[in-house]
Amino acid sequence: MRTPPAHVAPSSRAHKRRRLTRITLASAVAAALAGSGIYVAGAQAEEVVVPGRVQAEAFAAQSGAQTENTGDADGGRNVGWLANGDWLRYDGISIVGTDLTARVAADNTDGGTVELRLGTQTGALLASFPISHTGGWQKWTTASATAASVPVGPQTVFAVMKSASRSDFVNLNWFTFGSATGATPSASPTASASPTASASPTASASSATPPTTPATPTAPTAGWVPVDQARWNQELAAFDAIKPKAVTPGTTRVPEFHTDCELANSAPDDPIVLPGLPGASHMHIFFGPKVDAFTTTDDLLSSKTTCNAPGDLSAYWTPELRKDGKPVPMKSFRVYYGSRVKDPSAVKPFPPGLRMVEGDAKRQVDTPKNAGSNQFWCAGSAETGRSADGNWPVCASGGNLIFQLVFKDCWDGKNIDSPDHKSHMGDPVNGVCTGKYPVAVPNLSFMVNYQSLGGNGLSLSSGKPSSMHGDFMNAWDPARIGPLVKSCLNQSAKCGTEVTFAGG
Repeated sequence: MRTPPAHVAPSSRAHKRRRLTRITLASAVAAALAGSGIYVAGAQAEEVVVPGRVQAEAFAAQSGAQTENTGDADGGRNVGWLANGDWLRYDGISIVGTDLTARVAADNTDGGTVELRLGTQTGALLASFPISHTGGWQKWTTASATAASVPVGPQTVFAVMKSASRSDFVNLNWFTFGSATGATPSASPTASASPTASASPTASASSATPPTTPATPTAPTAGWVPVDQARWNQELAAFDAIKPKAVTPGTTRVPEFHTDCELANSAPDDPIVLPGLPGASHMHIFFGPKVDAFTTTDDLLSSKTTCNAPGDLSAYWTPELRKDGKPVPMKSFRVYYGSRVKDPSAVKPFPPGLRMVEGDAKRQVDTPKNAGSNQFWCAGSAETGRSADGNWPVCASGGNLIFQLVFKDCWDGKNIDSPDHKSHMGDPVNGVCTGKYPVAVPNLSFMVNYQSLGGNGLSLSSGKPSSMHGDFMNAWDPARIGPLVKSCLNQSAKCGTEVTFAGG
């Protein structure tokens, strides 16, 4: 991502930055009303407090958008790369008057319209903002529109882009939904009627303990999903009763076991982030059972798997890697199960139905060599150079491109999912799972190997290499993972796919 805002319109839609229509939930968007206005903390947004405004980057879902630093006086970031057919979705919007405004910039003389529609992309038209050339992608002006009505209560509002242009035609910084002197609009993917509610336990210093029931029972992605406590207690009792296998001489004393999986399928689906919405995500590659947008833990438990660890019916997935727009074949996919806590004997198996996401699909920053995070590297050979954009290594013959993705391994002990699919998990503090995350569970580490020597022409379906991420749905047989945790992790002993100790 550029540090200075310098959005350049591509010459044709064939050169537009993202080829696939994709929908992504903002991975960490939270909003709570403050006394002076709206607090918004987005996955890529600085914190902004402006009375009466909804920041454009506070969307709950989008198709075709990217965010960037803004040159405007207000707003943490602006949303750009918007062309005909692209859209942004805002949840929990209170429309308090007919006078609406949008902060816009455009360096495309074709112009167009930003339509605000209620409920769906083709829902009732609330208002339209005409867009004309402003003199640059960071030359901002405030467009006005009059709402056709003032609906009562929180609304889902879609901002839909309409233009005859084949290229990007507008940048957006913020909206208002009525007079700023009236009631303050709100925007949140987990809309709440309470002005003190927050989307996650860390949204504010005064956040309370997360609820023990989902905020929206029919939409797990909108809230906290509590663990089945009776089932979890039963599994813990069975685990505690396991007698560990004696560690044989010569065993490498590291807490570890693993599973190796073949590619199961590819699909533009994500049953954790976008359940029940087929084709709504960027392309993912799935390992373990075959997965689609409707897959649940119960489905996994009755499925066949491509993973070789007995009892592992879990699903694992990452974005697709592409070379010149075509999928890069996989070389191997291994998931290591380990421990990062000082006392591995404290590790418990995963709770039933645990789901979690690691990484940020919306993070679009450059990662040159030694950037320190989200780095692809060369397995089995030296790096001999970098791609022209600096983001991808070039591997010597005999090597291959690889990525290691490490998940959090401290659980809150209450919820198997959270609004951003991350907030129920945390990192050890000084080697201990404590505070809000007191339960140590196995530490997942994806080792994703590609049949590629890196270089030019590479991209992820989610964008730059910094957007690399992974998803996990636990569907282990407790009778299988229990002995692995008890004998291998708890005893700091290296194992393979079963309780067979290994050296080296």
